[in-house]
Amino acid sequence: MSTATRIYKGLSRKEHAGWIIGLTPVQAFVCVGLAVPVILALAAKQFGQALLLGALCGTAATLVVVPVRGRPALRWLGHLLLYRAGFALGWSRWQSRAVTGQATDLDEPDLPGVLARLRFPDGPPLRDVGRVCLIHDTGDGRWGATARLTHAGVGMLSDAQCERLANRLGNLLLSIGHREVIDRMTLLVRTVPDDGADYQAWRAEHDVPHAPALVRQAAEELDKLVGAVSVRHEVFVTLSGTEDALRRPAAAAGGGVAGRAAVLYRVLDGLEDKLKSLGATAVKWLSGPELAVAIRTGFNPASAAGLAARRHRTGTEVGVRWATAGPVHAPAPSARAYYHDGFATVSYSVLMPEAGTVFGSLGGLLAVRTAGERRSLAIHYETLSQHRSRKAVRRLRFRTGVVRDWKSSKGFNSGAAEAREAGGARAQEHAVAAGHGIVRFAVAAAVTIPDTWNVEDHAAKLENDIAGRFQLLRMELAQDAGFVAAVLPVGVGLPRLRGGAS
Repeated sequence: MSTATRIYKGLSRKEHAGWIIGLTPVQAFVCVGLAVPVILALAAKQFGQALLLGALCGTAATLVVVPVRGRPALRWLGHLLLYRAGFALGWSRWQSRAVTGQATDLDEPDLPGVLARLRFPDGPPLRDVGRVCLIHDTGDGRWGATARLTHAGVGMLSDAQCERLANRLGNLLLSIGHREVIDRMTLLVRTVPDDGADYQAWRAEHDVPHAPALVRQAAEELDKLVGAVSVRHEVFVTLSGTEDALRRPAAAAGGGVAGRAAVLYRVLDGLEDKLKSLGATAVKWLSGPELAVAIRTGFNPASAAGLAARRHRTGTEVGVRWATAGPVHAPAPSARAYYHDGFATVSYSVLMPEAGTVFGSLGGLLAVRTAGERRSLAIHYETLSQHRSRKAVRRLRFRTGVVRDWKSSKGFNSGAAEAREAGGARAQEHAVAAGHGIVRFAVAAAVTIPDTWNVEDHAAKLENDIAGRFQLLRMELAQDAGFVAAVLPVGVGLPRLRGGAS
């Protein structure tokens, strides 16, 4: 590997690592409780009963402790019961009110699932770009805004160029961590199946009537060969901050939505140059109708052709009313896929390798293999404050030190993994002391195809494209929420942190 390639290490460390042989306090308490009947039976010299209880309690402890595809068996059972309850009670099925004629206000959002908790008020005008749509997450108490980036991609860049972009991304995240208003950033990239609508409109405007017949024939053949599998990419960035961080400066700015927008605008202005330093040639903060278009085309990729035709016909940017931004119909999601408007989406959580990864290595998840397929990739970042970062690294260093000292006192040797974890804890503490920060992150990927295609075949292709480099965890029983995290530019996808980071 070239030394110019930036390697990100320590990416797979758990936020809440277990203290007792890798177990959380709840798991350890349950295991101790399950061991008590066995110990009592042995104390009473009832060895047959102790053997039977040992088998039963050992099985129960295995179900509590051993993870299966990222979740212990008992947690799987709880999630399955919740999934079946929502299915039986009809909570999972959804249909647009506009289709049934019940929509009374076209500017009122009508979105399913996790999106129902979001509100989209328009802020005051920002410079010469017009109004910016604010994203208010009433569930997590967050305010944010989304921008569309014009970016050429990183697939053809050299190692040195990727190194520079990696450093700039780190500087951007560090600058976010030093601001008190925002703490989260989401980068979303999704492919756009190109049906040729834009190209046909361009050809109609620039057609040369007297072009030679041979040239026309060659152009048509190229259209059939290249145009059928051509794709474009959409890049979005969403920045958000908590209500607690915004409340006081927003009150000083007048309060309400306008006050929160004014506080956010100050930060957005300061970050545009840093986003452009990452290779973006343009940063366009989205208004309400423009964000509604991004959500609409997320649910229904086929609607992009009609919107493009309207845009070419009118010569202006085409928007969508909020009442029609969601899907027309979304039946109850299956355990392994989410169906919406004649399309099916399979979502994954992407786990980083322990050895680290390089800048741009996630590009394989966006490699479309079949015409008409869409792939999406979202990276959700949260920068911790200096206080929370210092607290997290102290806790991690203390935990690794206690475990190492206890093993040494009992005569046990530390393994290579434990030594690497201890070294990483010390390195992180030194880095935070030098002014660096800690970034939480989550990566989600998805593939969307027409629901008449074989879903499992295309899901397997996505898994094969990244096999050996990253581990993909399919979002079983939560495909609708996974779709929002991986496909829609609303900044939803990183769970709330409770109890600090580690």
